[in-house]
Amino acid sequence: MTDRRSGAAPEAGRGPGVPGREGLPVIAQPPETRKQKLAKAALISVWMVFLGAPVRDLGAGDHSGAAVAGGVAGLLAFVVGYMALVFRHTAVPLPPRSVATLLGTLYGLGLLLSLTLGDAWLVLFVYVAVAAGAVLPVRQAVSVVIGVVVALAAVGTGFGARPWWGVWTSFIIPVILGGYALMSARRTVRTLRELREARAAVARLAANEERLRLARDLHDLLGHSLSVITLKSELAGRMLPGDPGRAAEQVADIEQVSRQALVDVREAVSGYRRPTLPVELAGARTALAAAGIAADLPAHDSAPAGPRPWERLPAEQEAALAWALREAVTNVVRHSGASRCTVTLDPAPADARAEGAGEGSGAVTLTVRDDGSGPAGTGHGSGLDGLRERLTGAGGTLETSAGERGGFTLRATVPSVP
Repeated sequence: MTDRRSGAAPEAGRGPGVPGREGLPVIAQPPETRKQKLAKAALISVWMVFLGAPVRDLGAGDHSGAAVAGGVAGLLAFVVGYMALVFRHTAVPLPPRSVATLLGTLYGLGLLLSLTLGDAWLVLFVYVAVAAGAVLPVRQAVSVVIGVVVALAAVGTGFGARPWWGVWTSFIIPVILGGYALMSARRTVRTLRELREARAAVARLAANEERLRLARDLHDLLGHSLSVITLKSELAGRMLPGDPGRAAEQVADIEQVSRQALVDVREAVSGYRRPTLPVELAGARTALAAAGIAADLPAHDSAPAGPRPWERLPAEQEAALAWALREAVTNVVRHSGASRCTVTLDPAPADARAEGAGEGSGAVTLTVRDDGSGPAGTGHGSGLDGLRERLTGAGGTLETSAGERGGFTLRATVPSVP
């Protein structure tokens, strides 16, 4: 399609895809390239900024050289353990024993460093709670968070020697909120993965069911015909030496059966390839949303108050309207520059029925309007001409015009009876 309204061949297979990683947060996706690994590491590392208090404490000069060296080593070990849990386990789960060992190490380091170096190191317990919420099931994570809160309450108050409200507001509340937030995020990620797997399973089952249906239909169509061809071929072979006339009759029957089988297969294949309005409405909704165009389409998947206009259409007429919808939406997405597109399916007005479908026969009209740039003024192209021919073959009509307030309007009408 080279022009705004010239029309183009409809895009095959325009339906929404099923990306494998769609819907999952970056932190929950297994990194597959070096760039993805760096991006995930950066996303996790940015939260290391809250370790500024322990770093400042090490540089304040309030500790001996041995204490500073031990603090640096302990902090590095803590960061490495935390990254191993959150970076690795959220992508490729570690064995439960390794998870427990790393969490126990983080908890022990937080307890040891805060006891020996001071309150500035209590922030490590927040990371322990966050890591537990990210990698453990809910019940186990709750137990770890409770243990962290107990340790904070004990160490932060000097085992009861200092007021409790300072450590409560500075550390215990962040620990509870951080642990709960990561538990919720983990549950959400697990649900997204299950939904993605379920969607993939449904797609596989649908494809398998379609293959079975195709095999069943081809067997029903060709089984009898091929059996007849085989039997008549054997019969003609036996008759050929002594009775060429009767053998020729059998060969003529074989030709007739073969031609009928070919017709049946073509009809079956055309039925498989025939588009339907519900499918095209779903594809149109997806295509318009992907292009950032507000869409107002019939709710084909909800229960209507009465029969939908297209439900009683013969297959050929429905297919013609489906092709018209695909062509119109393709034009809107590619060339209109529109911000809104409206699609309606209604019983045709009386004049359209009289002109295009026959008096009293009833008809259905598809109307696609947009608020884009309008007709290009260069005439119709092969796409719309081909669509008009298709509609004419189904006993319908096609009209195109500029919208009342700008934009473009395509109106396709087909009879509701063949």
